[in-house]
Amino acid sequence: MVGDGHVEKRSKDKKKKKKQKRGGGKKKMTAEQSLAFNSVTEWVYLDQSHSSSSSEDDFGVHQILNRAVDNNVVFELHSHSNFSDGYLSPSKLVERAHCNGVKVLALTDHDTMSGIPEAIETARRFGMKIIPGVEISTIFCQRGSESEEPVHILAYYSSCGPSKYEELENFLANIRDGRFLRAKDMILKLNKLKLPLKWEHVAKIAGKGVAPGRLHVARAMVEAGHVENLKQAFARYLYDGGPAYSTGSEPLAEVAVQLIHRTGGLAVLAHPWALKNPAAIIRKLKDVGLHGLEVYRSDGKLVDVNFLEKIDNFLLLLCLRQITYTDLADTYGLLKLGGSDYHGRGGHGESELGSVKLPVLVLNDFLKVARPIWCGAIKEILESYADEPSDSNLSHITRYGRGKMLKRNYPLNCGKGLVDECLSLWLTNEERQSAEFEAIKLKLSHVSINQG
Repeated sequence: MVGDGHVEKRSKDKKKKKKQKRGGGKKKMTAEQSLAFNSVTEWVYLDQSHSSSSSEDDFGVHQILNRAVDNNVVFELHSHSNFSDGYLSPSKLVERAHCNGVKVLALTDHDTMSGIPEAIETARRFGMKIIPGVEISTIFCQRGSESEEPVHILAYYSSCGPSKYEELENFLANIRDGRFLRAKDMILKLNKLKLPLKWEHVAKIAGKGVAPGRLHVARAMVEAGHVENLKQAFARYLYDGGPAYSTGSEPLAEVAVQLIHRTGGLAVLAHPWALKNPAAIIRKLKDVGLHGLEVYRSDGKLVDVNFLEKIDNFLLLLCLRQITYTDLADTYGLLKLGGSDYHGRGGHGESELGSVKLPVLVLNDFLKVARPIWCGAIKEILESYADEPSDSNLSHITRYGRGKMLKRNYPLNCGKGLVDECLSLWLTNEERQSAEFEAIKLKLSHVSINQG
């Protein structure tokens, strides 16, 4: 009898292990998590009920309605392409994100949104959603101090992009012009340090029309044999305040946050662990409308660095670093976000696309703040077209991969039809049931659209 008991116990243990391998050991969602998951997936697959077979959502995503629901919705909210200092084209970036299981990708190139259309076009093939974004280079000046600190602000927009596109583009173009001057100044400083570099070399690495950054200069230094790798280039010469460091025409961080607000975007502080005085910067930017900060990364810093150096347990160290910025976000009532900051340069020091798994409650909080802002931006863009139905204002509606909406099989020969279609793709039933949208449709009911 004793032997039989042992056999039965071993059999149960084997079954338990098999169940765990199949995922049976996963924790069940709480009621709060389930509600959050449903809300997030509703947005990810926004137009599910729009068509009986397949459709495209507000970001040009092609969806098959008989899809299987994925219990792990991965958002990647920080990535770069070769339109700034990334190594991959927007198409290759989207393809890699898809292979990594990413469902929603924010392309956040430095000071440009030029790669967004290509990313959206590629994402349509993979059933992914693209959030049009940008990482804005700014400076922060502490009151009573002459020192400046570089600060990067992430901006996230809806399908229409910025509500005042020209204003944002002019703002970014000025920063990009400054990046050209900055790169030339860094090359001049390196030449004075007996590390000869040519502007043509850096410009070739950056690519045609791309505003060069420190990474492009660092790559040129590696290729010229002045340093062994990118890390060494930054550690010795290009770090903030380093012997070859230079500033461009970056605006104040407060001004950038206010502009993001004004153009219908969500403003998030990027990699606060890279800042010398994050608490002061976060406090100041919160006063002018900052929405969130990156928290979910493994390389943040605690204020008490000496204490960190005494900790031997690496996993505990990572947890403590994350808790620090979580506490800062809680203190100032900010969203807690994060992303890989993927550039595609490879190596062990770079996080992979989709590697920063944001909890479903965090994603839901992000969308609860973002969607009303984006809804307001869409309303502003549509109102501009209703007040002045010009080709220029129409382009604001169709800017990011939406040109194909004018070539659908159903009639879109009037402005009202266009607005009906846009709203059904971009917003939930609840979001689009407003007197303002009805007024816009009424204004456009007799406006013809030149589909040519």
